[in-house]
Amino acid sequence: MRKIILPVIIIVIVGFFFGKWYINEYNRVVALQENVKAAWAQVDSQLKRRYDLIPNLVETVKGYASHEKEIFTAIARSREAYVGAKTVKEKIDATKELEPVLARLLAFTEAYPELKANESFLKLQDSLEGTENRISVERMRYNEAVRTLNTYIKTFFGSFFATRAGVTMAEYFEVPEKETAIPKVQF
Repeated sequence: MRKIILPVIIIVIVGFFFGKWYINEYNRVVALQENVKAAWAQVDSQLKRRYDLIPNLVETVKGYASHEKEIFTAIARSREAYVGAKTVKEKIDATKELEPVLARLLAFTEAYPELKANESFLKLQDSLEGTENRISVERMRYNEAVRTLNTYIKTFFGSFFATRAGVTMAEYFEVPEKETAIPKVQF
């Protein structure tokens, strides 16, 4: 009887620790995925804030620059693409389309000194600048969460548990290549 009890106890103990490890790793990959979703929700919130501020900025600038219709049309298209986006990838792509147009809009204001002195424009520009800073911070946090999840999924056991939980690699929110170029300053 003693010969049977000891192996059974060992099997139960090993089974307990294996089960605990399995549950912990499964829960870990689910938690990592939820962290990515939460980080994206923060990015999404700031991007929505940006898209809510832009029409006010555009309306202020329109009074000074009614002939710059292509900028306003591109902004409207980008906003529609973002609002209509269903996936994170589609939202990232829509955002990448807006950033160069927004830069053109802000650069355009340099040609209108009276616009730069307009109090409502300055307030909107400050709000937009603050939002852009928030987007940058939230983008960094999101990419960190994506890196942590993707690294875990690429590990031997991580891929096993990710498959079991139905978790897939997440997409990074990277700065478009156009924006990484060094701006040319001419005097």
